[in-house]
Amino acid sequence: MLYWDQEKECMSRESLQELQLRRLKETVYRVYAFVPAYRAKMDTAGIKPDDINSLHDIKYLPFTTKQDLRDNYPFGLFALPMSEVVRIHSSSGTTGKPTVVGYSRKDLDTWAELMARALHSAGARKRSVIQNAYGYGLFTGGLGMHYGAEKIGASVIPSSGGNSKRQIMLMQDFGTTLLTCTPSYALFLAEIMQEMDVDPADLKLEAGVFGAEPWSENMRRELEHKLHITAFDIYGLSEIIGPGVAIECERKKGLHIAEDHFIPEIINPVTQEILPEGAQGELVLTTITKEALPIVRYRTRDLTTLNHEVCACGRTHVRMHKVLGRSDDMVIIRGVNVFPSMVESVLLNIPGVEPFYLLIVDRIGNLDILEVQVEVSEKIFSDEVRKLEELGKHITKELESALGVSVKVRLVEPKTLERSEGKAKRVIDRRNF
Repeated sequence: MLYWDQEKECMSRESLQELQLRRLKETVYRVYAFVPAYRAKMDTAGIKPDDINSLHDIKYLPFTTKQDLRDNYPFGLFALPMSEVVRIHSSSGTTGKPTVVGYSRKDLDTWAELMARALHSAGARKRSVIQNAYGYGLFTGGLGMHYGAEKIGASVIPSSGGNSKRQIMLMQDFGTTLLTCTPSYALFLAEIMQEMDVDPADLKLEAGVFGAEPWSENMRRELEHKLHITAFDIYGLSEIIGPGVAIECERKKGLHIAEDHFIPEIINPVTQEILPEGAQGELVLTTITKEALPIVRYRTRDLTTLNHEVCACGRTHVRMHKVLGRSDDMVIIRGVNVFPSMVESVLLNIPGVEPFYLLIVDRIGNLDILEVQVEVSEKIFSDEVRKLEELGKHITKELESALGVSVKVRLVEPKTLERSEGKAKRVIDRRNF
């Protein structure tokens, strides 16, 4: 069975757009009637629900940002009374008030269905044993994956993050066939396997579903080689629903966005104008089936492109390219935009370099300085100084060619850089703006 729900995943574009328009209009009426903050925004923009008569009219609706959720903390954007909200998640709030999201019973059913669709696309079936190493709790990743896996009927191991040696023991003893976690944590697990003298080829692992942070095609090759699996990219964000907004199919030619539940746009992040298909810009998403927290034109800050061509797998939903990075993760060095994923893509093409790195940005006088700390293999690090110097020069040359800015490369010994059980921290910006 190739599809979880062939009728929805392979709808004609005409039928899909009819469904989207009907659901968009319902959503706009809902937020205008029940969410004072949205009503105020729409009134300021001079827009009423009756003005939305085509999908193109979405451009007249105001954007929603993370700041809107913070300004209306905790429940000001909910469209249902708390008596009908059955689950609450939130961000960590490390940079201020956390963003809070709520779910009705129907929302949770929708989420489970979307996650079942996503995991099925990555090869999960009833016979699968899914080890879910995303964090449980207020973070949406763990429980989102969990209920989707159970919807399929797979056996779920709710291992959460951390306790890495135990994670590998569970893979051995429970016969894990599919691993879910961040790509950086999956790499760390591969490193721990090597320390434990565990050969991934001896495990039953077949696939991994990795998300919550941008990762490159070179990282995919690294994961597939080190873990002996097929690696799939999954996309989602708490404000929209959590994981399950989009997923790769076996063709790996982009992530299919579940367009029967979300309307995507690509905008210029500076001018906010809608960009034509194929242009790279910021992804904007509108939920069209959520009850508790419907979100209109949410600026994700994720940079990508859209492709509406029907995929060779037969799915008709639009595909988004792997996220290049987040506009708020991008660092500008002397006028040049640099993303961690660009650095990662270069480093993983160089023999002897480990897939762990850190960008440190500083300012000396009026000059921005970019230092890239790079872990090298044990063999390389213990080699003679001349060979280390040659490797450092080679990495510097490759990075400067790819990025278009001068780079200071610092080679560090294995296991020097901090490992992450969740989202990896790739950038430290020490500049005082």
